[in-house]
Amino acid sequence: MIRIMKYGETAVDEIFARSVPEVDVAAVVSGIIADVKARGDAALLEYCEKFDKVRLASLEVSPAEFDEAFAAVEPEFLDVLETAAGNIRAFHEKQVRQGFVMSRGGAVMGQKITPLDKVGLYVPGGTAAYPSTVLMDAIPAKIAGCGEIVITTPPGRDGRVNPAILAAAKIAGVDRVFKVGGAQAVAALAWGTETVHCVDKIVGPGNAFVAEAKKQVFGRVGIDMIAGPSEILIVADGNSDAQEVAADLLSQAEHDKLASAVLITDSMALAEAVQTEVERQVQLLPRVEIASASIDRNGKIIVTDSIDQAVEVSNALAPEHLELCLDNPFDYLDKVRHAGSIFMGRSCPEALGDYLAGPNHTLPTGGTARFYSPLGVDDFIKKSQFTYFTRDALGEVADKIAAFARKEGLEAHARSALSRFGEV
Repeated sequence: MIRIMKYGETAVDEIFARSVPEVDVAAVVSGIIADVKARGDAALLEYCEKFDKVRLASLEVSPAEFDEAFAAVEPEFLDVLETAAGNIRAFHEKQVRQGFVMSRGGAVMGQKITPLDKVGLYVPGGTAAYPSTVLMDAIPAKIAGCGEIVITTPPGRDGRVNPAILAAAKIAGVDRVFKVGGAQAVAALAWGTETVHCVDKIVGPGNAFVAEAKKQVFGRVGIDMIAGPSEILIVADGNSDAQEVAADLLSQAEHDKLASAVLITDSMALAEAVQTEVERQVQLLPRVEIASASIDRNGKIIVTDSIDQAVEVSNALAPEHLELCLDNPFDYLDKVRHAGSIFMGRSCPEALGDYLAGPNHTLPTGGTARFYSPLGVDDFIKKSQFTYFTRDALGEVADKIAAFARKEGLEAHARSALSRFGEV
């Protein structure tokens, strides 16, 4: 049962506690990465047989498999994918940034924007398939202008990738898809194998092993963030509907036994009604075992003295998804400092953001919304600076460069500036 806590009367550690994996995955992941580095495709095929219970003849999805998958997806769902892709594209096109040039006297400086050459998108499999993640990760990369976009995702026991994932990949403009998941997929993207060539950056959510693998290969390649279990935090006033709030909490609880669902409200009556509704609704879910474990372990309802205090507690938690189920949500938007994605009002369930609205659903978790942002076009570009000075312009500042360098004890720096003017 989801717990009710009164803020100010419950230990702070209990209110702000987050679930962590029960096993230390670092050593396991380190071994997998080393094995993939050493043995390449052979290691990937063995891990696929071990973890995914299928023996593959080829790691890459063939053009024929793409065509078969696209034909197998219902036309009605293809229309849904196209609608979602259009909304995601329209939102992310607003994020495109331009370089700039500035000049003064004989000096010209600027910044140029360059898309990454090759990016790898990790798309989870296992207990569910996520074509939405394909769209959310691939479309910003496509808008950025990345040279090649590849996906790694676990195959099913039939040796095939879920048709909806392949249909989404085709709609989003993905170049290649590989049937490999887990830490071994991250290792392949970072170091390369005979079939899976290395990329410049790896993005996308995954389980604890995937997150740890991204952490361990960072520096060899770029990563978007180290994502943990999914989270939802709802700030709701007493006018909110308990049935709707409970349904939104469960929408994240069904993801993972480690997922967290939190309600913060200034109404004890709503808290008690939601507690009852969560217990009723969870039993109706196909993924009842997962959702129940999440609610029992990580679910909580925090009752505060006011909505202002509720927002303060939310900022301290810095949730992945934040719903403001309030009469006047825009009055509180500026008070929200830390949240991955914010859903405004009572008609904006988090599921809208997962699939169709347009803003990205690859988001910072575990409190990292304090310093990370949602995935976007900026994740798929890099910025370079350039500087040009005429000889006269350099002559005007050479003495200052030398003074600065000598203050730091770097005489060669000073001489490199002065050498243009016969002072070495």
